[in-house]
Amino acid sequence: MPRCNTSNQAGPLKILLEKGNWAMSTATENKMKGKYDEVAGAAQQVKGHAEQAWGSVKSAANDTAANAKARANESRAVHEDEHERKAHDVRQSVTSTAQNVKNHIQNSVDDFRAKH
Repeated sequence: MPRCNTSNQAGPLKILLEKGNWAMSTATENKMKGKYDEVAGAAQQVKGHAEQAWGSVKSAANDTAANAKARANESRAVHEDEHERKAHDVRQSVTSTAQNVKNHIQNSVDDFRAKH
């Protein structure tokens, strides 16, 4: 590297320029900084992808939970309707049986009166 005339320069800058290290040091520093920035950028990308993936996992879990709750509510409603229908059928059967017993007793009473 050609040496420059540093007679009117002072201090550490003069020493760096005289040894030819200043230009090389700056270029090396720039390259190192560039590599550091590349690595930092890649790390930031990886972090971003990881955060997106985690968000997708959380979203899927929330959707799954919501769907399970909805299916449970639908199932509960179906079972409640079925239980209500069965309860209605039982009430209807008990009422019908009670009516038949009453009619049978009334017929027996009427027969007894007719014979006596």
